[in-house]
Amino acid sequence: MNTARYAAPARAFHWVTAALVAVIIVVGLWIAYFRPEEEAFKLRLYNVHESLGVIVWLLTLMRLVYRRRHPPPPLPADTPAAIRTAAHASHVLLYVLLLTLPVIGFLATNAWGFPLSVFGVLPLPSPVGKDEELAKILALLHRIGALSIIALIGVHIAGALYHTFIRKDALLRRML
Repeated sequence: MNTARYAAPARAFHWVTAALVAVIIVVGLWIAYFRPEEEAFKLRLYNVHESLGVIVWLLTLMRLVYRRRHPPPPLPADTPAAIRTAAHASHVLLYVLLLTLPVIGFLATNAWGFPLSVFGVLPLPSPVGKDEELAKILALLHRIGALSIIALIGVHIAGALYHTFIRKDALLRRML
């Protein structure tokens, strides 16, 4: 059984990204479903959500560069092909969503007519002008992507639990 751990930087990228995505999801749900009445507070929540999205996007790029230079340890040799395929597909989809959701959200923000300033200190250029029809489409795509990443995170966690409690192959320890 292979119990080689991921290198410390890979583990750090994973857990920092996971923590930031958790905050992004909570803030995004707060904005979408609990609609803060106070406009200033709502705008602060949007800025935190969007700013963390920019950070996750940058971290994901850095993580992919690191991963390319430092491939992850292989799965245990006795891992069935179907599980290998599912793991690979879910990781690819997670990376795709970690890269595309911030971009779609950023473009939606611009299309609604709001510029983005990361944590209120680093203004980003607005690549699209105000366009309410485009904003609606981008917001829908962002919402679908957000629900997709929540589902994939659930699958990812379920996979870790499966490996820990059913296969008992120590796979989770590689990322701890």
